[in-house]
Amino acid sequence: QRLRAINMFIDDVYHEQRVIHDGVFPAELLEHSVNFRRECVGANPKFGVWAHISGSDLVRDGDGTMYVLEDNLRVPSGVSYVLENRAISKRAFADLFAKQSILPVDAYTDELNRMLSSLAPEGIAEPTIAVLTPGIYNSAYFEHSFLAQRIGAALVEGIDLVVGDDECVYMRTIDGLERVHVIYRRVDDLFIDPEVFRADSTLGVPGLMRAWRAGNVAIANAPGAGVADDKVVYAWMPDLIRYYLQEEPLLPNVPTYRCVYDDERAYVVEHIAELVVKPANESGGYGLLIGNRATRSELDDAIASIEADPRNWVAQPILALSTVPTLCDGALEPRHVDLRPFILSGATSYVSAGGLTRVALRRGSLVVNSSQGGGSKDTWIVEA
Repeated sequence: QRLRAINMFIDDVYHEQRVIHDGVFPAELLEHSVNFRRECVGANPKFGVWAHISGSDLVRDGDGTMYVLEDNLRVPSGVSYVLENRAISKRAFADLFAKQSILPVDAYTDELNRMLSSLAPEGIAEPTIAVLTPGIYNSAYFEHSFLAQRIGAALVEGIDLVVGDDECVYMRTIDGLERVHVIYRRVDDLFIDPEVFRADSTLGVPGLMRAWRAGNVAIANAPGAGVADDKVVYAWMPDLIRYYLQEEPLLPNVPTYRCVYDDERAYVVEHIAELVVKPANESGGYGLLIGNRATRSELDDAIASIEADPRNWVAQPILALSTVPTLCDGALEPRHVDLRPFILSGATSYVSAGGLTRVALRRGSLVVNSSQGGGSKDTWIVEA
């Protein structure tokens, strides 16, 4: 439900912008969005889908309510940990897996291949798929290589691809140029095409946007999809679901204060010690402030940042996140967790069985991001 509404929102803001004309979403928020790509206006990705691979983070509060914490739409990562954690668990707990009906997770790569293949230009029965990586020094390179191998795709860097005079994308091989029909890109928007975005990028492919707009290659996720990967847009998701689908949200948002509004900003400033304050477009836990664990100086700095750029900040109550038993220094202790299921959207949709359970390994910490010292756990869905 959520991803359908997200894709309809993205497609709308790059076309008619009905959501703005109908007064559901403020025009000024889109105008000041750092991830709105004017170069994508009028583009028509296949099926009207922009966010093909999504990871929405779920948390459970102390009262048992499950919330969507945020949506990851630009270059969502972590699924390789899901698959590798399961492989390790099956070896370590072979008896448990033999006796219990634990849903498998390894169907994900087949579904990923099927979804990517469905994006190929019309008339291509057996598309060539490439995974575009920034290279071996990227922190997620293992995942890029792992997924390329599992789905039978070529693992390429920008230098390996070229756009021909026919505005098609080709891969350099020892046998010459081979056409590429679908690119699963793990490179941020601003680096994928130096003709259109950052001219100093060595990670992208000159002319790639021309080939994409011409419909000669599919890119997943589509350039510009990150416009909905914004914690300010997140605050409007319940309204967007109602607007586009005429349905009530199946999963609630965490209550969110939008600092762009004077009254909500005043509340945040007054109660900042009781809130989690987040920048709109950071990821990996960077820039996040947990009010009851911050110093007075840190709180004052956060207030100054909010007052200087209200559009860039939201705040949420500090939730009593659920915990799981975790082996720490030889003893079982509770640690806070969240869950990131992966959702694929192309000709059809698929939701992973389980997902990436991220765990805050430091005692008392609420930050589960791997970049901030978090870990991960295998997640079992057991059939009754």
